[in-house]
Amino acid sequence: MNPPSEIPGGATGTGPAPLLLCDVQALAGGAPASAGALWKLAESGRHLDANLVHLPPGESVATHREPDLDVLLLVVAGGGTLGSPVGVQPLGAGGLVWLPHGSTRRIDAGPGGLSYLTVHRRRPGMRIGRRAADAPPAGPPGT
Repeated sequence: MNPPSEIPGGATGTGPAPLLLCDVQALAGGAPASAGALWKLAESGRHLDANLVHLPPGESVATHREPDLDVLLLVVAGGGTLGSPVGVQPLGAGGLVWLPHGSTRRIDAGPGGLSYLTVHRRRPGMRIGRRAADAPPAGPPGT
């Protein structure tokens, strides 16, 4: 076994190293006029997905439901509203929202636009074969 490596500040460790990915405030500050992702987490071997999304003034993400994943949404610039069956909540820079799986939501940008970071567990890749619900019952072990 290799000895742990020395890290500035006195910490030691082995394995993958932390990595500064981007400055979300700088990216959001120069947001384009069109809606879309300004940045996406693309590192190999990751267990998370993350996106920095920008909505220009008056744009929205239509009402939708995420059945499988909890999502954290952090507003990094601008403002707007989050609509759900329980009402409309204001969104502003620094606001951190938990969107539980199964929840219905709509996001509307305010007059200054809205830029936000979303983080959620990575979806498994596509697989060829039957879904578990479609598969025949399992036989005895070893068959």
